[in-house]
Amino acid sequence: MNPIKTSPKKEWFDDDSFWQEVYPLMFSDTRFAEAEEQVDKILALTQPAGMSALDLCCGPGRCAIALAKRGFSVTGVDRTKYLLDNAREKSESAQVQISWVEQDMRDFVRPGEFALVLSMFTSFGYFENQQDDVTVLENMFASLEPGGVCLIDVLGKEVLARNFQPTSSDRLQDGTILVERREVFDEWTRIRNEWLLIRQDTVKCFTFHLTIYSGQELRDRMEQVGFKGVTLYGNLDGDEYGPNAQRLIAIGRKHDD
Repeated sequence: MNPIKTSPKKEWFDDDSFWQEVYPLMFSDTRFAEAEEQVDKILALTQPAGMSALDLCCGPGRCAIALAKRGFSVTGVDRTKYLLDNAREKSESAQVQISWVEQDMRDFVRPGEFALVLSMFTSFGYFENQQDDVTVLENMFASLEPGGVCLIDVLGKEVLARNFQPTSSDRLQDGTILVERREVFDEWTRIRNEWLLIRQDTVKCFTFHLTIYSGQELRDRMEQVGFKGVTLYGNLDGDEYGPNAQRLIAIGRKHDD
């Protein structure tokens, strides 16, 4: 008797309509323009020894394209076809060659291939099972060449606690009203976000949730999989991860064997 095969449980990021609706909010022209300066800061902080880079959970390619413009051989990985289609269009317009891969970051690994691995824009912590985050870190570590460096950019738990607002709203340029509701749960390990997009007489609601990490928690998990010399910063300018931090930037290295 053959075992019954079950489909993997659908998670919030499997909903393509979510990415299509929030794309103008998350990936505006301004955000793409900002990526140029951000990548310069990333390179100053990480100082990779080689010119091969992995942009994990790359979305429409903000950082991947900026890296390619600087001469890097770039691989961009994302599981969402809609976002990768946008990434391909933008890379063609920018006249840069990038290898785009449609794959889950829990499954993507290319041992010893990259000098630099990036996880930007709070793309780490998507999964309900926190062991999946460790799997992603293991894949990132394995994909680095000896001496390679990894940078992870998330909203740190300390930053969230300082600025937490249960509800906020904003009117967008096209007149859409965005209402955001937030709830921290599971003993301050997860955050649930509900976005209401109000356009004239229509309302669309999307819910997504993330694991939130403190600086120490993220460092511990990176060290657990083998990263050495993990350093924390409060922004891409390299300021300390302290009371005035804007982001949680964690940088770890894979030492030469």
